[in-house]
Amino acid sequence: MTISFDPDRIELPLGHWIGDRLVFGAPEIELLRPSDAVSYARCPIASADIVDQAVSTAKSTLRSSGWATWRPRLRAEALHRWADLIIAEGEKLGRLESLSSARPIAQSVSIDVAVTAEQIRFFAEMADKEGGDVVPTDGNHLGMILSEPFGVVGAITPWNVPLSMAGWKMGPALAAGNAIVLKPSELTPFSTLYLGELAVRAGIPAGIVNVVLGDGPTTGASIVAHPDIAKVSFTGSTVAGGAIMKTIASSQIKPVTLELGGKSPQVVFASADLKKAAGCIARSILLNAGQTCVAGTRVIADRRIAEPLLAALTEAMSTHRAGPTWDAESDYSPVISERQLQRIETIVDASITGGAECVIGGKRMERQGYFYEPTILANLAANSPALAEEIFGPVLTLQTFDDEEEAFALSDHPSYGLAAGVYTTDLSQGLRAAKRIEAGTIWVNRYGRSRDHVLPTGGYKSSGIGKDLGKEAYKSNRRQKSVLIEL
Repeated sequence: MTISFDPDRIELPLGHWIGDRLVFGAPEIELLRPSDAVSYARCPIASADIVDQAVSTAKSTLRSSGWATWRPRLRAEALHRWADLIIAEGEKLGRLESLSSARPIAQSVSIDVAVTAEQIRFFAEMADKEGGDVVPTDGNHLGMILSEPFGVVGAITPWNVPLSMAGWKMGPALAAGNAIVLKPSELTPFSTLYLGELAVRAGIPAGIVNVVLGDGPTTGASIVAHPDIAKVSFTGSTVAGGAIMKTIASSQIKPVTLELGGKSPQVVFASADLKKAAGCIARSILLNAGQTCVAGTRVIADRRIAEPLLAALTEAMSTHRAGPTWDAESDYSPVISERQLQRIETIVDASITGGAECVIGGKRMERQGYFYEPTILANLAANSPALAEEIFGPVLTLQTFDDEEEAFALSDHPSYGLAAGVYTTDLSQGLRAAKRIEAGTIWVNRYGRSRDHVLPTGGYKSSGIGKDLGKEAYKSNRRQKSVLIEL
């Protein structure tokens, strides 16, 4: 049985999921499939009134259902049922994901659906294991720290891995006893929309999970500024994250978690297993055609092994099957839109004009849809835009170093500090690198998250504030109240 599908035969859930039903609205945004540039749907834009309806529904449901005060084990059981339904409906979710996004259907079903369910289960198990505390005071007092949910959490997710990003936001917010109003990207809304329906079917009170569609300036801004949104969680660009902080500062101060852009280095020392390093680096940039915030786009190699590493990388990056996301044989993604494709072209062309050597790739593929060739740029000037800017595409840069200090200096980026990769067989060297490189996540002899979900993710510098995943994400969805009782 194949999981390939006909994109013209997919029924889409058009509308906003509020309470237990789809709510329709206008105006709308035309959507084009990344794989063939064909118009296939129109995404409604939630106005401030529709956002208010969703927030009001969430707030009233919290009060009427008692979700925040359910016995924590009951909340966990409801979330586990939700995860069960995500797996049971995996093929449908995968098709909704792959139709609009850059995720090939084989990866959507085997990775994205599975990871989303795992994330929900991970946070479900936090519900009855993280609470308040009794703290030491003098003998005439009892001191307590109470842990409580915020109420209604507003979340905004990006277009690159829609299902998984929704799991990042929904899982900890719901396990912690909050309701949520989530806006997926207007480019990839449909799989997240279906999660709302599955939540109600799982027995989570209708109105605890609400999904509103729309753009950033109208819908996203309305969520962030709404007076009944008690906390905001956002994953996306650094520019958009800055705009959210400005809105919060000017409207209503509230906690915010931001996972933003990156320009992550991958440092290859002379002692590294070059075949393994090349394989990890190639997979990291070929995955989703480099459209991930943690993409390790800056390869920084010891000069002594740079040439064989480049040869191994060239070979590893030449093996892929580009094709439409609905074909189960495809394993290389299109870029999400013509606009993004043009941005990649502009940065690469400017870098080559500035003296960079294009080792492989360097142009869009001659096929229908928004596909860009896997690309390696070498011999770049220090001010090359390919080194400075987050490209969000399948483009690697190669720089060389002569000693550790130079490697660490090249690794440092003036703006970003989201993740980094280090390849070495010298444990001490690996630990030195992990301590010296300024990034929220360091991977040694691998590149990419595991599926444990216990390790938090989040950046330094302009790559973000706060953490997603791990117990840190759960705790960030609760607030603390100090109580002192005189006996």
